[in-house]
Amino acid sequence: MSIFTIILLLIIWMTIDFKLGIKKQREEAKRHVQKIRNGQCEVLITGHELFKKLIDDIHNAQHHIHILFYIFRDDHIGTQVIKALKEKAKEGITVRLLVDRVGCHISRKTKKELRKVGIRFAHSHPPKFPYLFFTLNRRNHRKITVIDGNIGYIGGYNVGDEYLGRDPKFGDWRDIHLRLQGDGVQDLQGQFLQDWVVATKEKVKKEKYYPPLIKGFHPLKIVPSDGVFLEEAFINFINEANDSIYIGTPYFIPGKDIKMALIEAAKRGVNVKLIVPKQGDHPLVKEAAFPYFKPLIESGCEVYRYYHGFYHAKTIIIDKKVCDIGTANIDRRSFHINHEVNCLVFNQKFIENVIAIMEHDISISERLTLEQLQKRSFFHKSKEKLATVLAPLL
Repeated sequence: MSIFTIILLLIIWMTIDFKLGIKKQREEAKRHVQKIRNGQCEVLITGHELFKKLIDDIHNAQHHIHILFYIFRDDHIGTQVIKALKEKAKEGITVRLLVDRVGCHISRKTKKELRKVGIRFAHSHPPKFPYLFFTLNRRNHRKITVIDGNIGYIGGYNVGDEYLGRDPKFGDWRDIHLRLQGDGVQDLQGQFLQDWVVATKEKVKKEKYYPPLIKGFHPLKIVPSDGVFLEEAFINFINEANDSIYIGTPYFIPGKDIKMALIEAAKRGVNVKLIVPKQGDHPLVKEAAFPYFKPLIESGCEVYRYYHGFYHAKTIIIDKKVCDIGTANIDRRSFHINHEVNCLVFNQKFIENVIAIMEHDISISERLTLEQLQKRSFFHKSKEKLATVLAPLL
């Protein structure tokens, strides 16, 4: 059998495996219907601010610490988080740490040390048959922290030095995370425990992880997704807009339906502003966005490329009425493969604060023009065509 035949058979197998895996995930997915809670939300926009508060909350934990991240590195900041978790585990606090298998960059030695002090560590989403290629591509992209059942974190940051701007390749890291307190944290807790049980098969006595919670001033809703229904929700948001749409995303591969929804919104007079990073952090992802920019700009949408470091925030704001902050990108992977979790906030003052943050980011970004698009090199356009073909996997 020739090498060409082997490669061809592998491509056929991977294609069939991937399509059948997505089909099975869609058939098994359940629509999450969460209540509107009334909690307290705090916006965190720098890694230094986030990790200071997170480590302080870990130190103050009295009962349990539940942490789920897509990426977790045992570098400078990761080591600080791990040290804090070890100290609490030695005090008898229950600590569970769940990390996506692909995104985990924790050494075997460190994992052994974690388990030795009593930290319960696991990888989420193990690859499995019969759809091995699909499950290898699927990620638990959620970032959830729950402390004592009444403090929660959700957003775009992972655990690694690059999120503190310590990677010279990316420079400053621009992201948005939320710290929740009180009502609403129970829904983050529920999602974490569900993911933990799937990963470990542990029988968890869930009732002891749900303390009474105080009410806050921010109506909010936690919205998990399992590779299904998220695209539909975003389209509904866009279709309801009458005045303005703000979108911030590091990866913009929206697909035809969201592209058309944004174009129709702009045509009916909605002010559509999109922020994306100028530099990419993954091969071809940046190029995969360009085929969408021309029709959006021609319809009146404003596209801004953030160049003051790397832009990683995942935010949608509709008419100053609803603000979505979470882990989902505007791309095919978040819509159809990954497991995500977002938080909708309905408080106008809170939303105005996030708009001010996004307007600041726009002020230090470069607006993309049709003239710039026309001047793209042949090499760049060739990369775009390849990226378009590979878009479902990017």
